[in-house]
Amino acid sequence: MSDFKGRHFEGEIVLWAVRWYCRYGVSYRDLEQMMGERGVSVDHSTIYRWVQKYAPEIEKRLRWQWRHPRSTSWRVDETYVKVGGEWAYLYRAVDKHGDTIDFYLSLTRNTRAAKRFLAKSLTGLKAWEKPLVINTDKAPTYAAAIAELKQEGKCAQETEHRQVKYLNNVVEADHGKLKQLIRPVRGFKTLKTAYATIKGFEVMRALRKGQAAIFNLTSDIRGEARIVERAFGIGLCVLAETMQFVCERMALKTA
Repeated sequence: MSDFKGRHFEGEIVLWAVRWYCRYGVSYRDLEQMMGERGVSVDHSTIYRWVQKYAPEIEKRLRWQWRHPRSTSWRVDETYVKVGGEWAYLYRAVDKHGDTIDFYLSLTRNTRAAKRFLAKSLTGLKAWEKPLVINTDKAPTYAAAIAELKQEGKCAQETEHRQVKYLNNVVEADHGKLKQLIRPVRGFKTLKTAYATIKGFEVMRALRKGQAAIFNLTSDIRGEARIVERAFGIGLCVLAETMQFVCERMALKTA
């Protein structure tokens, strides 16, 4: 069954709108006008519903492609996001190269929230992808959370917890780039809608940083778009597309 059954537009157009919103940091009304210029008449409220439905699905389906830390030295920090007029906490982890590892949105900033985030970040990783070093700020919640995870066997005993401020510059810089995408939203109404949208922002940021480069056959923005489309069964599968790409390259060389 098609993931876009019952929609008035084809899947390519729906994903086109969701990708643009999550990648370029535009408002829904601006995106409505941008799509209108290209002959697609769609209301901004419809684009909003598309983002709420498909942004989390994109993150879920591509998670195994982009989430492969290049380093076992992690940088963990949280930033603020306004939800329902109140500040919520977006926990984020990147490796020392700035590649996104994971994220978690919480209404609270305490040991329980930090533990949930770190447990989520450790889940699904291969043994050699798990951290040997976790660098955080000096908030006591992280030390307590890491200690509890070690006791429960979810974090390796040899994992070192550091609290070196300058080492977190890489994650703080990445916060700023993510905030550029969040700024046009001007605040989320609920935690659910905030988390759904942020999942789209985070996965498009990861793709933009080249974290799924092995699946980007053309090594450009179109190849990035194809990664998303293939996840929904649009167009050729990756094997067929790879063979087609190789054949085209060989034909160019022999021409």
